[in-house]
Amino acid sequence: MKITIFTLFPEMVEPFFTSSIMKRAVEKGIITYNIVNFRDYAKGVHRKSDDEPFGGGAGMVLMPQPLSDALLDHGAKGKRVIFPTPSGRVFTEAYAEELSREEELYFICGHYEGIDQRVIDTFVTDEITIGDYVLSSGETSTIVVIDALFRLIEGVITDLSLEDESFNSGLLEYPQYTRPASYCNLEVPSVLLSGNHRHITEWRDCKRLEKTLLNRPDLLSHASLSIKERQNLLKIISKVEDDDYGHH
Repeated sequence: MKITIFTLFPEMVEPFFTSSIMKRAVEKGIITYNIVNFRDYAKGVHRKSDDEPFGGGAGMVLMPQPLSDALLDHGAKGKRVIFPTPSGRVFTEAYAEELSREEELYFICGHYEGIDQRVIDTFVTDEITIGDYVLSSGETSTIVVIDALFRLIEGVITDLSLEDESFNSGLLEYPQYTRPASYCNLEVPSVLLSGNHRHITEWRDCKRLEKTLLNRPDLLSHASLSIKERQNLLKIISKVEDDDYGHH
């Protein structure tokens, strides 16, 4: 996959591509990237790239000319162009999987009060929000989207690492433990030390249900649960209700 990012602050983006898993993906040639500072396309001595909004209001809006010229110069017209914005579609794991199948992606990092709508109308194919909150930097949300999708590309990480992750089956991931087995008087659940893989799998399945119920109950209405999982969920709900009653 080739990724091109348009930003006013390249120094915020570059470290992501030169660290950790992404660095290895780049070194393997699985990912190539280009970071474009669209301020370089602004006209005038001061390279002005933002101005006051028509109609009044607080803040500044990114002007159409520098960004449009940068997008055209790098062949973005007619390609998959993503603009992270609070007013976009909600970004999900399924959305990440869809984007991971693309061969080329372009990202626009917004700033201030946003970008001129004419740039969106001309170039942008996907307006995406990563959550119901506002960030000061489009670079942050762009990196979040890229981080979620690039790891799904074949060869970046092993398929086994992806199998039991949160959202893969509509449920959250079970708790993880490692050595030592006892730490500060806190013990690893004995089932994980038993060597009984059937019991371990059953424990993990129950913990996925329990964690989803407590943290993201909304996911359960869409999850494809087996009869056994539904039975376990009813037991967990009953236990939670009993615990809540006992606390009162």
